[in-house]
Amino acid sequence: MAAEYSANALQLVQANASVIFTESPVPCNRGLAYHRDESGLFRVASPGLLGVSCCRRCCCSDLPSALYQVAFHANISVPTGGDVTTPISLALFIDGEEDPSSLMIFNADAVNEFGNVGADIIVSVPCICRCASVSVRNTSTQAINVQNANIVFDFAGVRR
Repeated sequence: MAAEYSANALQLVQANASVIFTESPVPCNRGLAYHRDESGLFRVASPGLLGVSCCRRCCCSDLPSALYQVAFHANISVPTGGDVTTPISLALFIDGEEDPSSLMIFNADAVNEFGNVGADIIVSVPCICRCASVSVRNTSTQAINVQNANIVFDFAGVRR
C-alpha cells in the first residue's frame, strides 16, 4: 500500500503551523492512511485496527508494530518581508512531537528564492496503540512559503 498527498499551490505557513495538503492523487483505499483534504494532519493505522490482528497476544512484551516509510519533499522560501539572515526549516512530527532526524533546513540568499527540502523516516505504530498522527510543521521562527509539497506513506509491513 502506498498513498500520496500533495499541495502544489503556494501557501504561507506561519511559524509552528502545519503544511496544509489539498490533494489526494493516490489516496489509501485500505484505510491504513487517513487524511482530510485541506488539513495538515494524517493518521496511519495498524492493520489490527481493520480486524486483521497483528498481535500474537495481548501483553505489553513483544509488541508487533506496523511500519510506514514516510517521505516528504517541498520547495520552501522566505516570503517578501521576511528575514533571510535566519535559516528556515520544516520537520515531520509524530503524535505531536518533532522527529529530530527529519529536520529540513534551507538558508536563502534572498526573499522568494526557493530551495528544495526533503526527509524520509520510518514511523512505527505499535499494534496496541492502533494509530499514530503525522504532520509537517514549520519549525522556523518566521512564516515561510511552501510550494509543491508532497508526502508519501508506504506501508512496509509488520515487525514482530
